[in-house]
Amino acid sequence: MPNIPLYDLYVNGAWRSADTLLTLIDPATAAECGRVAVASTQDLDDVLATAQASLSRWSRTPAADRGAVLIKAAHLLLDKLEHAAAALSREQGKTLAEAKGEYRRAIETFEWAGANATKVSAPIPIDQRRTLIPEAVGVVAAFTPWNYPAVLNARKLTASLIAGCPVILKAAEETPSAAVFMVEALHEAGIPPGVISLVYGEPAMISEHLLGSPYVRALSFTGSTHVGKLLARLAADNLQRCVLELGGHSPVLVSEDADIPEAVRAITEYKFECAGQSCNAPSRILVARSIYEPFLAELIEAAETIKVGLPTDKSTDMGPMANGRRIAAMDRLTRDAVALGARVETGGSRLNRVGFYWPPTILTNVHPDSQILREEPFGPILTVAPYDTLEEAIAEANASEYGLASYVFAKSHEVQTQMAKGLAAGAISVNHLKGVSVDAPNAGVKQSGYGYEGGLEGVRAFQNLKLINWNTAAT
Repeated sequence: MPNIPLYDLYVNGAWRSADTLLTLIDPATAAECGRVAVASTQDLDDVLATAQASLSRWSRTPAADRGAVLIKAAHLLLDKLEHAAAALSREQGKTLAEAKGEYRRAIETFEWAGANATKVSAPIPIDQRRTLIPEAVGVVAAFTPWNYPAVLNARKLTASLIAGCPVILKAAEETPSAAVFMVEALHEAGIPPGVISLVYGEPAMISEHLLGSPYVRALSFTGSTHVGKLLARLAADNLQRCVLELGGHSPVLVSEDADIPEAVRAITEYKFECAGQSCNAPSRILVARSIYEPFLAELIEAAETIKVGLPTDKSTDMGPMANGRRIAAMDRLTRDAVALGARVETGGSRLNRVGFYWPPTILTNVHPDSQILREEPFGPILTVAPYDTLEEAIAEANASEYGLASYVFAKSHEVQTQMAKGLAAGAISVNHLKGVSVDAPNAGVKQSGYGYEGGLEGVRAFQNLKLINWNTAAT
């Protein structure tokens, strides 16, 4: 079919077609926008065998040379940024500006990893007699979702590769192009056959097959808490190391001395990026009662100025949601909240147009038993409620089973410190909203996962630290 891209598997250094194909749907138009190959059990057996066979060569490749491959791949990705971002926007629904920004973050990830490859593989002295030697843990199975595929593919590929590990990437079937562009860049940069593999297909079958192999020594997964627990159970049989970045339900605490316009601007810009489909996106806003009414009024006004439209339109602020499943979830969560007494301040129903469009939605007077306060919304819905004391606000923020990120707006250093210390989350941002940095470790707590991504700690997950004890008196 003309103008319909086909995304193949990548096995042992070559692209491979498949008998079965999945159809991709453009969320902005609900039209077909591509097809993706479905891996068979034979394909999976082949990637397992070639990944294991490549382990010795890649892990023994000098760290500087491994890093050089990633830096070259970063340059190649930069050359293709416009084309890659257009494909990502078409598949996922985010605006072109957002897609370009995501690719720049992905390229930064490749560059950081390449520049730090020697550092993360260097011996670590304990004292004159003892040294730790970082060694590759083995083959890594990496699973990525559809919401930020460029950033998440880059994060998992680069950490594994500079640790010296071959990686089998099971990328999201609904947004396949990001993985293809990265594998193409690594291929052109000269990575040896077998060191990277790319598969798509039936998620349960692929995960059971890969994690059922003793060749796989580590699992890296970003996605829902439910699926993360299923994968962790599978990994337990072979004692595969796990890094799990799971769900979030991030609160924003706004103190009575906060800068209201700045807080509203920061919250709306970050929340409605990618149509709110981010595990780090804020979803619950708790505001000091003394400023609740003016804050709410400014927030509603800001939400209503956001233009929802085609991702290719430069004037669009927020594109469609990624698929019909997310629209159904937004409708269910909103209806449940309203049935329990919530008030819809703006938004609240699907937009009447072709595609998967849901407007920025703000709910107030939300009952504690509402699903929206317990279930990760993963969409452009915010709940807003007042609080009377900092202790009350912190307790409410921590009431969620999730603990990925939290945000604080306050001028008082004392208040900032009290909130930052009291909030149960892997990352706290004060007077701004920020995602995961490439050079710093990030992890969830409670039901938001375990293990680190980013920085030196994010690489160590894929290394064994071999302890060498020297008898200096005998030499």
